[in-house]
Amino acid sequence: MESLSGIAAFVQAAEHQSFVAAARALGISASAVGKSIAKLEDSVGARLFHRTTRRISLTEEGAAFHERCRRILDDLRDAEAMLSAATRAPRGRLRVGVPTIGYRFLLPVIPEFRRRYSDIELDIDFNDRLVDVVEEGLDAVIRSGPLTDSSLMSRRLGPFRFVLCASPAYLKRTGIPHAPPDLERHDCLRFRFPTSGKLQTWPLRDADGVDPFRRPSPLTCNNMEALRGAAIAGLGIAYMPEFLARDAVADGLLHTVLGEHLADPGQFSILWPSNRLVSPRLRVFIDYMAERLFRDVEPQTPR
Repeated sequence: MESLSGIAAFVQAAEHQSFVAAARALGISASAVGKSIAKLEDSVGARLFHRTTRRISLTEEGAAFHERCRRILDDLRDAEAMLSAATRAPRGRLRVGVPTIGYRFLLPVIPEFRRRYSDIELDIDFNDRLVDVVEEGLDAVIRSGPLTDSSLMSRRLGPFRFVLCASPAYLKRTGIPHAPPDLERHDCLRFRFPTSGKLQTWPLRDADGVDPFRRPSPLTCNNMEALRGAAIAGLGIAYMPEFLARDAVADGLLHTVLGEHLADPGQFSILWPSNRLVSPRLRVFIDYMAERLFRDVEPQTPR
């Protein structure tokens, strides 16, 4: 138990970057925090903090140790929450990784989640990197596309549509495409996946032999928001998730084209480590997102 109290003091000091603040959070003296951490450093044989008269900061070893210790304490809190009837209400910090453009579908449903579960603190990492959920200390990630990591549990959140869209000025200048072959005469903007470097394809129905990228693309980029901006600026036709284009379409900044010829919907899922206890806060987050996200989208089926 002495080492556990040292770990608790270490995690609080690391997150507050202060022995005094850690002591306040733990309800003990600053000197007790300092002594616990000193004992912990002796025990692990490594210096965990750089110390000056004004501040403390984690050493490289301390930063790595902090992630492990924080997960240990999270697991202990989860176990207590499941065993104690007095603490069954979901609470605590929940760390979730989401694609950068995910803020467009996630943030609108967060206020209601907060009203239901006011004791849950959301810590969301909007990032397009293919992160290691366990190594980065995340409770869950939301990802699109095929699921390849068999070490993770998953639940589908729902499909979403893609749209082809361009600015009214571009379509006035070049004409509106009415069938897939028309795309070969248009400027088609391309998206490069940041994780794999591969170029996104445009799945089209009734498009045998059609190459929408026959002409050189005026723009290729690895940021979907930038692609949206380029389409609004009149650079060409772009292929993007409907939830990303929705407000620009509603405002008349973009017009959709060839909607009946788009083949495959996208798919988001939420994933979490299979070797960890599913905490009450993660369980309600998974259930809520499955209930609320993409409920208005009907899966597309081939004609």
